[in-house]
Amino acid sequence: QVQLVESGGGLVQAGGSLRLSCVASGFGSPFSMYTMGWYRQAPGKQRELVARITSGGSTTYADSVKGRFTLSRDNAKKTVFLQMNSLKPEDTDVYYCTANLWLNDYWGQGTQVTVSS
Repeated sequence: QVQLVESGGGLVQAGGSLRLSCVASGFGSPFSMYTMGWYRQAPGKQRELVARITSGGSTTYADSVKGRFTLSRDNAKKTVFLQMNSLKPEDTDVYYCTANLWLNDYWGQGTQVTVSS
């Protein structure tokens, strides 16, 4: 059974930092093969991609977070990290960890990030 367990969310003041973690388990293929990502969604809004990292380590970021967020992975620990700096109130959302390999998509339960002004 695939599980993606997110942690690290919370309440922070604008300009502050948070580090989200996502630990994966139960994959049928090696973790290193999966494209891992983070999406976010606020109530009533569409879910949007925040950042993605491929099996080869290439990263993609939403324009709104470029230069502020950094996504990395530790294949030995089956974990991805989203370092979020210079947080803004508009970054307030539920953040979801995702894993993709071929036609298989997996999602975590989400972790709330709230940035106060």
